[in-house]
Amino acid sequence: MIFIMYGFEINKIIASIVLAILIVVAINYFGNWLVNVDNNKNQETAYKIDIPEPDISTKTIISEKAEFIEPVSELLIKASLEKGEKLYKKCGSCHNYKKDSAAKIGPNLWNIINRPKGSVAGFSYSKALVDFSGRWTYEELSKFLYKPKDYIKGTKMNFVGLKNVEDRANIILWLRQLSENPVPLPE
Repeated sequence: MIFIMYGFEINKIIASIVLAILIVVAINYFGNWLVNVDNNKNQETAYKIDIPEPDISTKTIISEKAEFIEPVSELLIKASLEKGEKLYKKCGSCHNYKKDSAAKIGPNLWNIINRPKGSVAGFSYSKALVDFSGRWTYEELSKFLYKPKDYIKGTKMNFVGLKNVEDRANIILWLRQLSENPVPLPE
């Protein structure tokens, strides 16, 4: 069956297309009139709200509150070596702990308490950790173990962290004993 269009049908199709275009154009003009668009790029189309810049002391207080990590020093006296040794299993795949043993993916943890950061000879530390400098005190180690990538941005240590302060106290106490002369516990 062959479909033959007559002139009247073609006229209806063309008229429908023209009518659709006219409706779209009319809606566009009506919408612009209703919203009153001037196409003036220098015209401000939003309200400005003046917000005063906080001073440096306010910024410091806000960041300190956001990054507060419970101190571990008070908990070390009650910490458990056994629990610390169990927690070390998370560390053992990347770190050795015996004296003079070679580094794995991470540096050897022998005598880590009060050791300067980034100081194990022959181990390639991240620039971020070397630049951070200082010593691995009980509190520094606790902050690092809480969430390493947040504490030292750019560290190569790929560890989620220990959120529980008691877990951090247990593992730090266990790490403390890995020394010929363990650092005294805080009073």
